[in-house]
Amino acid sequence: MSTSSIKTSQTSSNGHSNGHVQGNGHAPKSAAVLELEKMYEECKKQLHHETAQILDSWQSKKENYRQPHYTYTVRGKEIKVENFTESLSHQQIPKIGVPQFEDYGEIVRWSMTENFPGEFPYTAGIYPFKREGEDPTRMFAGEGAPERTNKRFHYLSAGMPAARLSTAFDSVTLYGEDPDERPDIYGKIGNSGVSIATLDDAKKLYSGFDLCKPSTSVSMTINGPAPMLLAFFMNTAIDQQCEKYIRENGLEAEVQAKIAAKYAQQGVSAPSYNGALPETNAGLGLMLLGVTGDEVLPREIYEKIKADTLKQVRGTVQADILKEDQAQNTCIFSTEFALRMMGDIQQYFIDAQVRNFYSVSISGYHIAEAGANPISQLAFTLANGFTFVEYYLSRGMKIDDFAPNLSFFFSNGIDPEYAVIGRVARRIWAKAMKNKYGANERSQMLKYHIQTSGRSLHAQEIDFNDIRTTLQALYAIYDNCNSLHTNAYDEAITTPTEESVRRAVAIQLIINRELGLAKNENPLQGSFIIEELTDLVEEAVMTEFRRIAERGGVLGAMETMYQRNKIQEESMHYEMLKHTGELPIIGVNTFLPKDKPAYTAPKEVIRATEEEKQVQIASLRAFQARNGAISGDTLRRLQMAAVNNQNIFAELMEAAKVCSLGQISSALYEVGGQYRRNM
Repeated sequence: MSTSSIKTSQTSSNGHSNGHVQGNGHAPKSAAVLELEKMYEECKKQLHHETAQILDSWQSKKENYRQPHYTYTVRGKEIKVENFTESLSHQQIPKIGVPQFEDYGEIVRWSMTENFPGEFPYTAGIYPFKREGEDPTRMFAGEGAPERTNKRFHYLSAGMPAARLSTAFDSVTLYGEDPDERPDIYGKIGNSGVSIATLDDAKKLYSGFDLCKPSTSVSMTINGPAPMLLAFFMNTAIDQQCEKYIRENGLEAEVQAKIAAKYAQQGVSAPSYNGALPETNAGLGLMLLGVTGDEVLPREIYEKIKADTLKQVRGTVQADILKEDQAQNTCIFSTEFALRMMGDIQQYFIDAQVRNFYSVSISGYHIAEAGANPISQLAFTLANGFTFVEYYLSRGMKIDDFAPNLSFFFSNGIDPEYAVIGRVARRIWAKAMKNKYGANERSQMLKYHIQTSGRSLHAQEIDFNDIRTTLQALYAIYDNCNSLHTNAYDEAITTPTEESVRRAVAIQLIINRELGLAKNENPLQGSFIIEELTDLVEEAVMTEFRRIAERGGVLGAMETMYQRNKIQEESMHYEMLKHTGELPIIGVNTFLPKDKPAYTAPKEVIRATEEEKQVQIASLRAFQARNGAISGDTLRRLQMAAVNNQNIFAELMEAAKVCSLGQISSALYEVGGQYRRNM
């Protein structure tokens, strides 16, 4: 008998109360009712315990969303959230739409496939409510020398409740090189990304932002040299906190004297921030330019500051070598050696209790940018994620020690499948983590960043790009992405200008803060088409998983270039449809302007200046000269750690203090090899 057909009753089977009155004033239950209740209890015992729990808690869950406030707990902290917002018409708009199911079967099906936000399988989102006081907006910048990008970060974050910085690096940095006059390097210094070669560069880049403040997080788009850039960043955060300690304890004069003595002994001048500081930059992080905290503070104090910093710092680093080999090819180390360093980073995070920083952002964005359709992007990215899981497990790490340090990065195009990419990813990940790996709830929660599609930006009718970006941002926000970067309309030609990036940020702020329906946090639930799309995309992803498995898994498929070939085929399909007009793109292949050229050059094209390039080269050489006496021994210790199977990242944290990016890359090439996929 189906539990959905069973009802309890205080009346007899004919609907009339029994004529015999009990002492409490209620009619006694008839034999038929008692028999039905007995059958109900017997049937209930046969239910799976999770099914029974769903049914038992259903009414109380619904009631929680009808109260003025909803209270839940995150990491031991109680959070109280208002359940309603008031419209201009004085209507109470619910933040969470609650289904009106009465049928037990519908309740169970919905709870197992959809459920409320913050509950397994997290289809509607991993948190019960969005974080208040912090928009998902990522503040994207990267151009020229560190000072220029620092100014852009301050421009973007001015007046915002949180600083969510997203950093793009130039191709010189992406390939692990140092700025140089070499013809193949010089022209690329500081173009299409910021030039970062030393710890001092990183300190200037993030100066004025307290990297341990809960409202600050930093994303770094870096892959091959990710371990080195991460070491720069972590040391930057540590030295910031050392600086705060120095100021709080009135040690400025003593420390400044130590720094002055060091440079006097070397006969060189101290490095400095070039140009005036932005108004919102109070200079945090610049006191210890050219030195590190362990040089000016007692060892025990420095180590305590270091340990506390690592537990607090927030952000993510891309470091995803699998998608690089599959799509971009900005590889500098072999897949094997790169995976080892990724594993060393994660082991270091476990040992140092780094809980708020993601050791890798597993990226589908660049897979999509290379031409993959949304199904392939999602399938390849999730498959890569599970490959990292299996590798870390093979090294002896426990699932719940590292899974919370994994995050994902997707592109949001305009295809219908993009409307459900997040909910499908969350559901697949949650089910695998729970049922295959036995992971806890925190590990089951897939966190991801969305960037609107760079591929959908066109140089023709450039002003129309904002329209596409708005629609893509709407997809992402309705799907409860954890963070979002909206591309500027002129990124089809240049990195964003101040004018274009302000418009890009405004797009998602308007959706989040002005669009009425966005006040509701599960607007997609209950839609027939969304549910069907979710099932279709999930099935398609699982089919792709099987194709990859037949080829020996992700690494085996990479050896036959399966992923790369599929991406290229899908890219060609898109370009062909665009060329023929079968795929209409307004202002590009249809609805063309008659009275003006389709192509409109942007008002400004951002490029690094000659002065910036020369300053970066000079700063690098000054850094190398100051540390020349100790950098050699430091690099040899790094190499020995690699040879002796010790943790490479632990040594990188020390090497980053006195060695440049190019020096570290060259040293690691000698023990791990240099690699580019032969096309």
